[in-house]
Amino acid sequence: MTLQARLYRPRVKVTPSPDKSDPRELPPVTVSEYDGVRYLHLGSVWVQGAMRINKPQKVELDYVQRMLASLLWLPTLDAEGRAAVQLGLGAGAITRFTAQQLGLPTTVVEINPDVVRAGQMWFALPEQAEVVIGDAADWLAQATPRSVCLLHVDLYDHEAAAPVLDSQDFYAACREVLQDGGVMSVNLFGRDASFVTSVARIAAAYGSDQVWSLQPTREGNTVVVAGRQVAVPDREVLSARAQAIEARFGTLGLPARKWLRMVRPYRPVVLV
Repeated sequence: MTLQARLYRPRVKVTPSPDKSDPRELPPVTVSEYDGVRYLHLGSVWVQGAMRINKPQKVELDYVQRMLASLLWLPTLDAEGRAAVQLGLGAGAITRFTAQQLGLPTTVVEINPDVVRAGQMWFALPEQAEVVIGDAADWLAQATPRSVCLLHVDLYDHEAAAPVLDSQDFYAACREVLQDGGVMSVNLFGRDASFVTSVARIAAAYGSDQVWSLQPTREGNTVVVAGRQVAVPDREVLSARAQAIEARFGTLGLPARKWLRMVRPYRPVVLV
């Protein structure tokens, strides 16, 4: 499809926290619209997020829908005593979902203030979400341990070639912020040579029995889910949870029963 991009020009000023301004050159934010969908771009034609204009609560992109497969590992969607964090805002689809559909206290960490301003102006960024402008690794370093139930990680730069933060130490810091029973979901490129290395780092940080992946999308995005001391559900339990999720959120783009056919437990790659 053809996308006609227009440069997004910030109208409000956002000041980073003192001594936390990022010295790297950040890409310009552009917004395009096609066939009723608004897209976010970071200085390239790559789509970094999307929102259906007349139905902003719908989760539009396939890989973002699959990131919410993390819900399958939660025994309940009750918001009491739980919180959600997103590392990387994009077009805010997961932020809108956790803050408004699940009613979870939601924090989003985004390094590019223009992405935040675009979210406020063009992508229905929820007012109740806490927005932190800064580096995700810095935020994790000062975050309260075991304070997060749902953590979604989608950290790509404008070239969209590999995750910006992808070390075992980074994934260990992600695990540290999760409550027991909490779940992290990460967007990786399953067709990229780095995927095997990335998922092995996640398994080293979380434990091999706490890591699952979904089949790649047509574009090559593979979602990896990892839990902190998650009670591994059997297929019958997962099926019941999938039916409940789809009954509640199916019209918003969550085909949870299809996810069951995509989920695979982690198996280390043995090099011979």
